[in-house]
Amino acid sequence: MTTMPPIAAIKAGMRATWMSGDFGQIARYEAGSGEELLGRLGVAPHERVLDIACGTGNDALAAVKLGATATGLDFAPNLLAQARERALAAGMAVRFDEGDAEELPYADASFDLVVSAFGVMFVPQPARAAAELLRVCRPGGRIALLSWTPRSLIGQLFLIVCRYAPLPPNLPPPVLWGVEASVRDYLGERVAEFHATPRIVTLAFPFGPQGVADLYIANLGAIQRAYAGLDSADQAALRHDLEQFFGDNNRADDGTTRLNAEFLEVLAVRA
Repeated sequence: MTTMPPIAAIKAGMRATWMSGDFGQIARYEAGSGEELLGRLGVAPHERVLDIACGTGNDALAAVKLGATATGLDFAPNLLAQARERALAAGMAVRFDEGDAEELPYADASFDLVVSAFGVMFVPQPARAAAELLRVCRPGGRIALLSWTPRSLIGQLFLIVCRYAPLPPNLPPPVLWGVEASVRDYLGERVAEFHATPRIVTLAFPFGPQGVADLYIANLGAIQRAYAGLDSADQAALRHDLEQFFGDNNRADDGTTRLNAEFLEVLAVRA
């Protein structure tokens, strides 16, 4: 019978993975989805916003632009360093904390809006993370989550990578956060309203599919570590699969790459 490795070991491995490469080089192409989300939410001045698994701070910075008071949390110190540099360069006051999305270092009902864009979906214990984001959101406050769907471009990319580097045994697939029924189950009865909307974000790269493959191999931790652990033949096979995948899904015909990626947007009101 296959059993899950100790959770501490899983988290240590995940942290090392996200610290590999430079995810900030990829995050810049995903920034638009979070900014659009905050615009749709109509964030009010002085609202207290928490960006969970904030990475390089895309959503926290977008919230401050709208007049909110923002805090970002992530477990990867290299990404937080980039977030702080971005805030400093923009002249924005944003608090960025190192921490675990499953054990948030904040008091109950500390925030008016809790968001996570393609972040909390990667936690190893979804129910625990959901309980935490509900705990720190005030009653009547809002929770907003963006997650890649199983059939999305990124969901299919995960499948390619897992052929070369499988997930730890019994670890729930991250893309379950992109399934409405799963997120309803995670949040349970502690939300008074729940709305789920599939949306599309276009990831536009100023280079061709081969360049996109190079970008992901060098900077997306899961791919970077998988690639580094392969022999030369399997490295070539993975690179070929990625180049073909990005080429087959490319919507541009001018030497650049434009990829449409589906995600699930969940908006809930804390009961």
